[in-house]
Amino acid sequence: MKFLRFIVWMAPLYIFSCKAPQQLPGYLEHVPDTTGKLSLVIPELKIEKNDLLSIQVYSLSTKPEIDLLYNIQTPAGQTAASSGFLVDNAGNIEYPRLGVFHAEGLTKQELANAIKKRLTEPVELLRDPTVIIRFINFKVTVLGEVQRSGTIPVAGERITILEAIGLSGDITRFGKKDGVKVIREVDGKREIGKIDLTDKNLFESPYYNLKQNDVVLVESTKERAKQENQSIVAQRISIALGIITSAAFIYNIFK
Repeated sequence: MKFLRFIVWMAPLYIFSCKAPQQLPGYLEHVPDTTGKLSLVIPELKIEKNDLLSIQVYSLSTKPEIDLLYNIQTPAGQTAASSGFLVDNAGNIEYPRLGVFHAEGLTKQELANAIKKRLTEPVELLRDPTVIIRFINFKVTVLGEVQRSGTIPVAGERITILEAIGLSGDITRFGKKDGVKVIREVDGKREIGKIDLTDKNLFESPYYNLKQNDVVLVESTKERAKQENQSIVAQRISIALGIITSAAFIYNIFK
């Protein structure tokens, strides 16, 4: 009987001596906002390292064999450009017969102009060439308090933060809509910006239109931490009651 009383007295001490864990910091908590107030502008995307580019070259040449020299065919019958030109760690691409182009930091049009210039100067290799460039691996990533976190491929080379969150199944009821963070690489450096999805100036944020490789972080509210703490306490109570019940059962057997 004394043993049972000891267990009954010790169980509450065990429960309440275990402090509920403090609220864990969210993604990049307390990082200052690095954005500014800008007018709504669709950003001019710049090429980054590890981008995969589709480059197609056309001209007014009436000789297909000349055109194919610069828009090479693969054995499968597709253009080599459709397989993509990878921007290497030096920020360059290598185009067959034309050599190396520095692509990092350029817009698609600027790179197209550079390729076109090399096709026409100092010797006209193609007559009135047209160069079309597209991003093949344009993607953004959404993490945190959304229904489906993960990486989202973007076919149209344009996506807003609302569209990205929508494709992730929307923010959960535990997500903070007034402090969503975006990690972005600019000129080889990472910047972190905040965007308030409830603010009337939402569309003026430079982070409303996402860029390739952006990472969107949706943080948890205090309610999420509170619920997790309550769940842990309830679990501990259940364990303690299980110990008491087992001790009482064993006591009754051997008394």
